[in-house]
Amino acid sequence: MIVWLNGTHGAGKTTTSALVQQLLPDSRVFDAEKVGETLMDITPGLPETDNFQHWPPWRPLVVETARRVLEYAGGTLVVPMTVLVEPYWREISAGLAQYAIPVRHFVLHADQETLRGRIQNDTVLGPSPFRFGYLEPYAEAARTWLHAEAEVIDTTHLTPSQAALRIAEAVKG
Repeated sequence: MIVWLNGTHGAGKTTTSALVQQLLPDSRVFDAEKVGETLMDITPGLPETDNFQHWPPWRPLVVETARRVLEYAGGTLVVPMTVLVEPYWREISAGLAQYAIPVRHFVLHADQETLRGRIQNDTVLGPSPFRFGYLEPYAEAARTWLHAEAEVIDTTHLTPSQAALRIAEAVKG
């Protein structure tokens, strides 16, 4: 099974994914961003883009990597990855379905003010124009398709531990 944690930057995906992994027996965290980083390391580089998700190889490589890891190790993969483009999500979820891999899709949501504060005060990454730039696309995706496609966990007033517990209980329940 895959437990996909979606949501924009500052929602708590990375922190929560590590906590969810601790609560789900036989689970591992798979950071699909590493697939994008591998593509970014190709030289000479692939066509210029502002987001590696726009490269057509990224999506099937995420599916194939997840499939192969599950085939090899079994268990559950916890995937903290923002996907705000509906056709990209459809491609990934259809690819996983093709291999009969069940997906529990969660969106970690917080209001815009909370997200801005988290990004601004991030002591690890610091404030980032890149991360701020995804707040409006997230809001648009949430309004138009994303929240209808997932189980929404509002993290505005939750600690990462509380969010992780809700997700783990939903998956186990």
